[in-house]
Amino acid sequence: MLRILLFTLCAHLLLNHLTAQTTHAPDTIPFTLSSHNNIIVQSVINGQDTVDLMFHTASDLMTLTEAATATMTSMKFSAPDSIQSWGGGGTARFSVGNVLQIGEQQWDSVAIVENKRSGPMTGGKFGLSFFTGKMVELNFDLSCIVLHQKLPSTINQYQQLPLSGAGAFLFLEGQSRVDTTVLNNRFLIHTGYGGTILYDDAFVAENNLGDQLKTISEQSLKDAYGNVLKTKKSILPSFFIGAQAFEELPVGFFEGSIGRQKMSVIGGDLLKRFNIIFDTQQAHIYLKANELIDIAYSDL
Repeated sequence: MLRILLFTLCAHLLLNHLTAQTTHAPDTIPFTLSSHNNIIVQSVINGQDTVDLMFHTASDLMTLTEAATATMTSMKFSAPDSIQSWGGGGTARFSVGNVLQIGEQQWDSVAIVENKRSGPMTGGKFGLSFFTGKMVELNFDLSCIVLHQKLPSTINQYQQLPLSGAGAFLFLEGQSRVDTTVLNNRFLIHTGYGGTILYDDAFVAENNLGDQLKTISEQSLKDAYGNVLKTKKSILPSFFIGAQAFEELPVGFFEGSIGRQKMSVIGGDLLKRFNIIFDTQQAHIYLKANELIDIAYSDL
C-alpha cells in the first residue's frame, strides 16, 4: 500500500512538472525517508536480487553490505583488496559487470564494492554519479527523486546557491553564529549522515568550538568498514543556509581528533527540510523549504 501511494504521489509530481513545450518528461523514483534521515530506494540487481539502497550524495560507488551479498546468487566477487574510507582503511571484495535497475532506470556493467555497513534498513548505497547529465531533484514533500533534462518551470520558487566541488564531493556554503561572531565554512552535502552538521577538526580547533559550545551528549560513529570515531553533540545558537536560518541547532564534532575529519558535513536532518535540485553542470544547487522545515531535530 505504501509503495502504491508513493507511485501515485510521484505521478502527480510528474504532471506538475510538464509544460506544453516539454518533449522529455522527467523520470521519477519513489523513496522512503527513514527514521535515521536516510533516503531509501528499491533496486534489482542482475534481474533477480532485490535490495533496498541508500541514496548517498557523498559516494561515487555502489556498495553492498556483507549481510546483503550473503543472500544473493547473481554476483561473483574478487578476493579482498585494500580500500580507504572516511574513518580509515579496510579491505573489500569487488564485483564487476552487474546490471542495476532502479525504477525505470537501468545501468549495465556496474562495479559493486562489498563493505560491512550501510544506512539502517538498507543493504547498500549508490550516489549522484549514477545520474550524470541529469538535474537531480530530491522532493521530500512527495518522496521522489526526480530526474530532469532542464530546470522545472517552478524554479523561481527556489533559492539558488553556488555549488562547489566535483564528483561525490559537492559543497555548499553555511554560516555558524557563536555569540556575536558569524563563521563561514563550506559543507559536504552528505545524505548518508543522519545528523545536522558535523564540523571538520580544523574548523573546530581554529574557532575553539569545543569550549564555546555546550556539550549535550557523546556517541560513537562507525564507518562502512567498522572504524570507530567518538563524537560530541553541542548546541549552536544559529546556522544559516542562504536566507534560511536554523536556531538552537544540535551539531557534532569529533573528540580530540585533529586532522582526521577533514571536511565539514551537512546531513540528512537538515537536508530533508528542503526540496533540492542539483545542477552540477552549472555548479548551482536550488533549495526550497518544504513541509518538514520546522519539525523537531532528530535524536540520533
